[in-house]
Amino acid sequence: MGPVTVLRRLLPLALVLLGACSPSGAVPPGPAVQEISGEAPELSGPTLTGGTLAPSDLAGRVVVVNFWATWCGPCRREQPVLSGVHAEQGPEGAAFVGVNYRDDPAAARAYLEEFDVAYPSLEDAAGSLAYRFGVPFLPTTVVIDAEGRLRFRAAGEIDAPTLLDLIARASGG
Repeated sequence: MGPVTVLRRLLPLALVLLGACSPSGAVPPGPAVQEISGEAPELSGPTLTGGTLAPSDLAGRVVVVNFWATWCGPCRREQPVLSGVHAEQGPEGAAFVGVNYRDDPAAARAYLEEFDVAYPSLEDAAGSLAYRFGVPFLPTTVVIDAEGRLRFRAAGEIDAPTLLDLIARASGG
């Protein structure tokens, strides 16, 4: 297979990947929601703001895991939605965890401050956590049920009604 054939085959994929996380809005609104299953990968370690996240912090709760980066336009647009739903859930509702994907830690901390993010965010400098969660592109939000099982993956910019629905469904409601 020659170089021209390879380029013709890879060009559509490259365009989709570039459009998935661009500020131009080339991707249709709303996430692609998929039901998933299996044991959730462990979420633990130092947070970007200096704290530590332990599995016990999340035990027995529905968990919303959002994969984001400072350079991702849709991530920036959805952050107020995530923060709003997090605040609405309160301390007894779903737990939220951000995962900063392959980003500059200083820029990520500035993002958290800019958007006043009140839940912990882990750094995923190598992208290994995103890989274990099956993240196809940014932003992606994964919902885990209270028993630690993967339930839903929403690839793309999420809205509040979709997120609230996924939390309710993972809660058994």
